[in-house]
Amino acid sequence: MTIARSLRRAVAAFAGALLLSTAAHAEAPQVKTQAPGWYRLMIGDIEVTALLDGVINLEPQKLLTNTKPKDVSRLLAKSFLSDTVPTSVNAYLVNTGSKLVLIDAGAAALFGPGLDQLHANLKASGYQPEQVDVVVITHMHGDHIGGLIQGGKIAFPNATVMADQHDADFWLSAENLAKAPEQMKMFFQGAQMTLNPYVAAGKFKTFEGNTEIVPGMKAIAAHGHTPGHAVYAVESKGQKLVLWGDLMHVAAVQFPKPEVTIQFDSDSKAAMAQRKKAFADAAKGGYWVASAHLPFPGIGHLRADGKGYVFVPVHYTPIK
Repeated sequence: MTIARSLRRAVAAFAGALLLSTAAHAEAPQVKTQAPGWYRLMIGDIEVTALLDGVINLEPQKLLTNTKPKDVSRLLAKSFLSDTVPTSVNAYLVNTGSKLVLIDAGAAALFGPGLDQLHANLKASGYQPEQVDVVVITHMHGDHIGGLIQGGKIAFPNATVMADQHDADFWLSAENLAKAPEQMKMFFQGAQMTLNPYVAAGKFKTFEGNTEIVPGMKAIAAHGHTPGHAVYAVESKGQKLVLWGDLMHVAAVQFPKPEVTIQFDSDSKAAMAQRKKAFADAAKGGYWVASAHLPFPGIGHLRADGKGYVFVPVHYTPIK
């Protein structure tokens, strides 16, 4: 046998072994899990951590108002979305250096499967519920307050929960619950089930209008989506982030068409006015914005585009 023939056979044998090895590795089971749902950035000296509670599916054609279903479908298609839109439920943890403040608490079990991940992601991000000093609520819909209770107990034992007085007066009223339409009762029941334990423990406090929560963070009245809906501004060293809560729900539709409203609004005209005001100010000011139902982590900038706006999401960057 010549040296050349021996070399060819050796190469062929090696190639065959390599193919068999590759085939074997290709049979590894798929993992099908994601990384923990948290993302962090700095606003000046203030650390902000986005926390994912999970993803639910919304059907914008059935929920959006002041528009037509065909227009909704057209705008969804432009963003490569179908008629069912996966929708994040986000919360935000703000560490000022002296206070740890959680903005909204996720849905827990109030909105069905796909949620109740906030506590696990908070711990994965390096914090514990016992470290939270204040929980501020944008409004008292279930996907923002459910996580206040875990296992039937107060989930943030060392925190004071704060919300706008108008939302507290509306959602925590036994009289309003009694006279509410049947399809609305669950909203009142969810609010009272999750917040009344904090009220009873002396750990609930209301504010009215624009109010400083802790140094570097203030509440701004944005009533409309609910009677006491509030947004929160974080500022440090000339940088600013405004956390919008539920000023908007469906990015693909409401950024290009801010006039589009949603059935969840208590006062759709007021909610529309607040959204238009917030969008215009964010585009003009160039500051960071975040929202509960933008695709996670829900943080970015807004720029004007004709009569509407374009959302520019945050780039993944290391913390310096």
